[in-house]
Amino acid sequence: MRKILSIIAASVITLSASAQGFVGNKFFDNWSLGIEVGGTTATSHLDQVPGSNKAFKQGAFWGGMRPIFGAELTKMISPAFGLAIQDHAAVNWTDSKTVVDYNDLVFLAKLNLMNFFGGYKDTPRTFELEGVLGVGWRYYFNSDHIEYINNGNPGTAYKDAQGNVLNNSFSDGRDSWITKAGLNFLFNLGEKKAWTLSVKPAIVWDMDGFAVQHNNGARFDINHSNIELMAGLTYHFKSSNGEHHFTLVEPCDPNVIDGLTSQINDLRNQLNDKDAQINNLNDENARLKEMLNKPAENTSVKEFIATPISVFFNIDKTNIASKKDLVNVRALAKYARENNSNLLVTGYADSATGSVKHNQWLSEQRAKVVADELVNNMGIERSKIKTAAKGGVNDLSPISFNRRATVQVTE
Repeated sequence: MRKILSIIAASVITLSASAQGFVGNKFFDNWSLGIEVGGTTATSHLDQVPGSNKAFKQGAFWGGMRPIFGAELTKMISPAFGLAIQDHAAVNWTDSKTVVDYNDLVFLAKLNLMNFFGGYKDTPRTFELEGVLGVGWRYYFNSDHIEYINNGNPGTAYKDAQGNVLNNSFSDGRDSWITKAGLNFLFNLGEKKAWTLSVKPAIVWDMDGFAVQHNNGARFDINHSNIELMAGLTYHFKSSNGEHHFTLVEPCDPNVIDGLTSQINDLRNQLNDKDAQINNLNDENARLKEMLNKPAENTSVKEFIATPISVFFNIDKTNIASKKDLVNVRALAKYARENNSNLLVTGYADSATGSVKHNQWLSEQRAKVVADELVNNMGIERSKIKTAAKGGVNDLSPISFNRRATVQVTE
């Protein structure tokens, strides 16, 4: 018994560790339902009632043989280990008033010895051997009785399905707990192995039988046991993997896994870099929006709109030297639109070149070019713009910085 328990425990540990290797191990996978018929008889030969000269009609091995039938529901947890619930009823062939001698309800642990020791091959073998061990409940439907002398007094005794005389009267039957051990010879049929024929020899111990007859505790006793020989037909329901049994997961090449992992890490790093860039841009955008939307509360915005923005020109030219100079002008124009502000555009020329008259004209043209840019490309109404011309000046150093036009907000 201890060896069987050790094997089952080792099976659970081993197969739990390797459960990831199988497809079809969800709760509703790998269920099966079987029907069974066969015969059962008392294991030992008890042919006489203690204290009486009357023999048991059921005491002999073949005399006690009777038909037995039942059903079994099984859930395979792995290809080697499963759990089952089994119900058997023994037909009464004696002159008893009951049709059934007893009924067994047993909870079984199953160990597929072929898969446990030989490994699972992605599909069940045609022949497999399975060990079973279980514990359960038996109910005796007792109505047969015989007379015997008990301490010199006549009385009535009742016997169980094995022909064992009971010390007490159980005319309405009795309960008992039982244990069971056996082997299942399995023949898996067809390409899909959806059906299984089985031959199932087993021994069942009535653990309370000894206690009832001898007023002692429950124990394994060959005189209170019966053997069974059953034949069964089982159907295996289809699982989530589309098969009637477990299927193996094909292992992947470790080098392929390493390569894919490396690619994933590279993509993740690139994504993190992009996320960082986007976050920085979002932060900058939010900062600028806050500056523009809350100018009264933000010193930087106040400084921005209070400072004239310069657009530079080349010597003696009226076209803008670089469009990059318009970036800040565009931001100032946006502020002016949203706050309905006026703009002042002032043109300049450097006093080091050209005549006074020419520089005056040059500064006027430069102011006009920037004003046209505000109207045509930045959405500012002409009525919101005033222009001024300062002619030739020498306000900034180097002298080229004086070739410019400035834009500023006026309230």
